[in-house]
Amino acid sequence: MEIIRVRLILEDSMERIRVTALDNILGEKLPVLDKGFIRVVDYMGDDSSIVQAARVSYGKGTTTPEKDKALLDYLLRHWHTSPFEMCEIKLHLKMPIFIARQWVRHRTANINEFSARYSFVPEEAYIPEENHLGVQSEINHQATVLNSLTPEEARAIRQRIIENTKHTYDTYLWAQNRNHDNTDKEHNEHQGLSRELARINLSLNHYTEWYWKCDLHNLLHFLHLRDAPGAQLEIQRFAQVIIEKILKVWVPWTYESFVQHRQHAVQFSQKSQAVLHDLVNNNPVKGRESYGLSSTEWREFWEKLQMPDPQK
Repeated sequence: MEIIRVRLILEDSMERIRVTALDNILGEKLPVLDKGFIRVVDYMGDDSSIVQAARVSYGKGTTTPEKDKALLDYLLRHWHTSPFEMCEIKLHLKMPIFIARQWVRHRTANINEFSARYSFVPEEAYIPEENHLGVQSEINHQATVLNSLTPEEARAIRQRIIENTKHTYDTYLWAQNRNHDNTDKEHNEHQGLSRELARINLSLNHYTEWYWKCDLHNLLHFLHLRDAPGAQLEIQRFAQVIIEKILKVWVPWTYESFVQHRQHAVQFSQKSQAVLHDLVNNNPVKGRESYGLSSTEWREFWEKLQMPDPQK
């Protein structure tokens, strides 16, 4: 009887799920940075698909929207991931090459990228604003400290980036014996280089494009990492647009739980919990060595609590 029951549920739900709010922006280019964008190409499922996957044996009328939303929140809160894999989304993205190289580290997606072996690369490059330039962080050794340059320093560096970008692109054209309109020059200085070799002259701030298809579980993991305070500003901008412009309208229940239990949540190690225990019980807080915490773990602990380090 149970097998027949499941089959009936699946047959009743063969009509494709539509999300009107997401359909309204389907194909629309959502701008990111100076020349980038995100465009929703296609999607599958919604919040109800997640609940259905978790309650595949439930018949119609045996639950309520309130119970469904509570279940979804429970699933995300307790890291039950497979129901969220029932939803997928396909995006068309345009981003600087150096951001694409960070993005591709998330290997739980399907990607097809624009190829400079086959196609001519247009003159489109990312030029950061002056207030987005900064020195290397001494705490996070892969991060930038914003607003750490004087206006004069930032202006000079930005101008040098503009000049270098133009030089590298002109070299790209020259190597192929091309003009800026992608036509052959009238007077050839040399036989044009192939596209696959000419592209080595392009700098990492030139734009690339790709189609990126990902299930919701892995999308949430991507967004959690790339919208974190320590993520690079440029990839944060992409993550923030996906969260606020796409995730929020596509799966609003998931969005609420994600913000509550991932973006604005923190976790504590077993050692850190000992410090929390002393704080809650008004016990004297001992030195970090007594809890077996490194100096980095100790600093991060107080940052999570948004409290000053009592030993400073």
